[in-house]
Amino acid sequence: MIVLSRFRVDAAAEATFLPQAEAAIAVLSRRDGLLSLDFGRNLDEPELWTITTRWADVGSYRRALSGIESKSVVVPLLSLAVDEPSAYESPELVGENWARGASRPG
Repeated sequence: MIVLSRFRVDAAAEATFLPQAEAAIAVLSRRDGLLSLDFGRNLDEPELWTITTRWADVGSYRRALSGIESKSVVVPLLSLAVDEPSAYESPELVGENWARGASRPG
């Protein structure tokens, strides 16, 4: 499972954002099920940053966000992320994708 969290950070907020992101990365790095973690800044729009993580499964990611340390360090950072879907999985594992409330044939 891949989680892509994007952040729009203006130059004035960088001094606050960077230590907050580094603290969250440190917490996530210690969680079971984490396969990889990348922290990056967009080359074309330097106000865009991302934390991209790959997890063994969705349960590993959900457990990584539980506990007092994650709730006090990681969750506040994630609340600043661009409001968009962030969890991705291989198409073979997702199956047919239906919108919520959509009628399914059969």
